[in-house]
Amino acid sequence: MSLRSIDERCSGCRVCELVCGWRLFGENNPKKSALRVTGEFPAPGRYRVVTCDQCGECAEACPVGAIALGAAGAYHLDAELCTGCLACVEACPRGALFTHPDVAQPIKCILCGECIEFCPREALLDGSREEARS
Repeated sequence: MSLRSIDERCSGCRVCELVCGWRLFGENNPKKSALRVTGEFPAPGRYRVVTCDQCGECAEACPVGAIALGAAGAYHLDAELCTGCLACVEACPRGALFTHPDVAQPIKCILCGECIEFCPREALLDGSREEARS
């Protein structure tokens, strides 16, 4: 599985951010989400969803090997190994690793799929599918 967004469908509701923050931290805090919805201003009503595409650049940049590819095809960050140097955040070509003052290590997508499940406009899809719903 990989996460893919169809930005034209995104209404900017940010349900995906709420669901992700809840899934990762058990908190109703979209700032602790592993994805971001950003407005494409000045165009009103246009949004872009910043998601991890599991490219592995973060794992290559990690000096202590705290990010490794898991069985489900997602790179996971080991919080105990992470030193908080943020080299992975700087290396991410999509800008899809996030930080929060309450969290010692970067926040990374684990491909749980809950954002896909709860998106009311189907703007998030499992990108490993061959067909994209139109």
